[in-house]
Amino acid sequence: MLKTKSSDDKLDTLLSRSAVPIIDLAHCGIEEIPVKSVVNRVGHQLAKALSEKGMAMLVNHGISDEKLKTAWDHLDDFVVLEADVKKHYIRTDGDNHGYVSPGVERFNGKVPELRHAFNICTLNAQNLPEEPLPGFADHISTLATDFKALGSFILQALAVSLDIPHTFFLEKHSHMLSGDHDNMTTLRMLYYPPVVDDEPGHSQDDVIKGRCQYSYQRCLSDQPDFRPEHNPRDDINEVDGVQTNGKDGQISEHKLANGEIIRCGAHVDYGTFTLLAQDSEGGLEVKLPGSEKWHRVGHLPGAIFINCGEILSIWTKERYPALEHRVVIPEQEHIRARGRHSIAFFCHPDNITMISPNDLPQTDDGQNSAILKQRKKSFKAAKERVYNAYQLIQKKFKETYTNNNNGQ
Repeated sequence: MLKTKSSDDKLDTLLSRSAVPIIDLAHCGIEEIPVKSVVNRVGHQLAKALSEKGMAMLVNHGISDEKLKTAWDHLDDFVVLEADVKKHYIRTDGDNHGYVSPGVERFNGKVPELRHAFNICTLNAQNLPEEPLPGFADHISTLATDFKALGSFILQALAVSLDIPHTFFLEKHSHMLSGDHDNMTTLRMLYYPPVVDDEPGHSQDDVIKGRCQYSYQRCLSDQPDFRPEHNPRDDINEVDGVQTNGKDGQISEHKLANGEIIRCGAHVDYGTFTLLAQDSEGGLEVKLPGSEKWHRVGHLPGAIFINCGEILSIWTKERYPALEHRVVIPEQEHIRARGRHSIAFFCHPDNITMISPNDLPQTDDGQNSAILKQRKKSFKAAKERVYNAYQLIQKKFKETYTNNNNGQ
């Protein structure tokens, strides 16, 4: 007999209300030779989606479910390595590549955020944990290359959406994944530990520091499947250098001193756009343009979420607004008791690219309008400082990592 879903299972999300634009990338061609008609169609769809919502869902994008799941498996394997092994891959000041442990980042400036992250800024194998994890470097490099190809297609479609030469953005993003000294584009693997409430022997809002039980759903339905699934690899005895309690293999736990828990605080992304794949409904919320209300996005299995970043907003004079978003602890116990995996591809221009709202070529109408307003704006423009892409993101990094207690 099938169990009837409870009201807690019926999430009110933007997807459930058909309020998220869905864009089909099928038959888009290859990175070097995309199909022009598909680029044009996707460009027009992005223009509407990004200007009105700041986001969209991409389907039939060509990155397989199995390839994403394998990447999350590799991240799980990394998280449970001995602390003295992981320390060789920790992100350091002045270098965005590497592992970021829970509690180091604070997007709201106050509360440490409980997630594991591994940033990939270069495909150089010596910067990836291949020796302790055979197969890691090869698989992640291949996946990163797939995201780069998808990003290159989106850059061309964005140019079409703005009625400018289709190579305009490609030329300004020519060093993606060449290393953060040339370009800050990053493939980021993320794991948010599960949260357990009111369990015997546990305090409210304790956070389990261990592997999560997840089941990546294939794109057979537009409804998520939240059924728990046991993974024998969850029975790990040591995580982040914290020993298990006793001989029963119980996983150690961590709790913030003030009881607060956060997965990812409210922020807008720094770069041109972000591509996000996630394994389940895990609490992603957004503020739609012009609104102060938070909306749960929901999960569409197999889809990749795209949202605008600050640099694209600057370039388009806020025609494509940067989307404010956050990741909350889900209120449904059966969801919050499971972890969340995601992979984000943060697309950035080359570091030396100057970012100005006057960069984009103007259409004839735009040029006529600009001429009429030029005298009024000339004094204001002279006072504005133009930053390059590297300066803009470094400014944001300082805000995120300043005053962190890295020893927690």
